[in-house]
Amino acid sequence: MRFAQRVFTLAWVYGLASLVPMYFLEDLVMERMPPALAHPEFYYGFVGVALAWQLLFFLIAREPVRLRPAMLPAMVEKLTWGVGASVLILQGRTSTLFVPAAGIDLVLAGLFLAAWLRLRGSAEEAPRGRRRGAGYSPTITSGTTP
Repeated sequence: MRFAQRVFTLAWVYGLASLVPMYFLEDLVMERMPPALAHPEFYYGFVGVALAWQLLFFLIAREPVRLRPAMLPAMVEKLTWGVGASVLILQGRTSTLFVPAAGIDLVLAGLFLAAWLRLRGSAEEAPRGRRRGAGYSPTITSGTTP
C-alpha cells in the first residue's frame, strides 16, 4: 500500500509542478514553438483536464486500496500522452523537447501498473458491497431487553 501511496503522490506533485505554470506561459510556449495557437481553447482545455487528473492521483494516493479500480484509467491517461507524444516525436511531427515529458509519463504508467499489481488480493481490499458504519454488528436480537 505504501508503494502505491508514494507513486501516486509523486505523480500528483509532478503533475501540479508541470501543469500549473502552463496557465501563465502561453506566450512563451508560442514563442518557442511556433506557429501560434489557432485554438487556444485546446491548450487551456488540455491543461484543465490534465489538472483534473491530478486530483484523482491525489485521491488514489490517500486511499489506494479503495480506489484501486481508478488506477486503470490513470494508466490509460499516462499512456495516451506518453505513447502519442513518442510517436509524433519519432515521425518528426513535434519537437524533441517533449522527449523527457513523454518518458516520464511512460515511466509513471509503468509505476501505476506496478502499484495496481501489488495491491491485487490485498487483505485490506474494501468489500464491493455496501459498507456499514463503524460499530455495525450483524447479530440478531430477539426484541426483548434483559
